[in-house]
Amino acid sequence: MEGLELVSFQLISAAGGAKSMLIEALQLAKKGDFQAARDKIKEADECFVQGHQSHMELLTKQAEGESLPFDLLLVHAEDQMMSVEITKLLVEELIELYENKAADLQSASHRPEQPQGSTRPL
Repeated sequence: MEGLELVSFQLISAAGGAKSMLIEALQLAKKGDFQAARDKIKEADECFVQGHQSHMELLTKQAEGESLPFDLLLVHAEDQMMSVEITKLLVEELIELYENKAADLQSASHRPEQPQGSTRPL
C-alpha cells in the first residue's frame, strides 16, 4: 500500500477512531460523567487532527501542481472526515443538553417541598 491509498486509509482510520471516541463521550455524558465526556472529546480531536494533517499533505501536493488522480477511496475517506465534524457538533450539543438537564434536576431537588394541595407559581 502506498501513496494515495495509504493516505486514504490513514484518513479513514483517524475518522473512525475519532467518531468512536465521540460516541463514547456521549455515553459518558448520559451517565452524568461530564468531565470524562469532555476529556474523550479532546481525545477525539487529537485523533481527528492526525487525519487532517494527512489530508493537508494531499492538498499541499495538489496546490504545488502535482496531479492527483480521482480515487473513490479518497472520496470515501473525505466523507468520513466530514461526518466526524458533524458528529462532533451534534455530540457537543447533546452533552450540553444532558448537563443542563442534570443541573435542572439538581436544582429542583434542592427546592423546599410545597404543602400538598398548594400550587407553585409559574
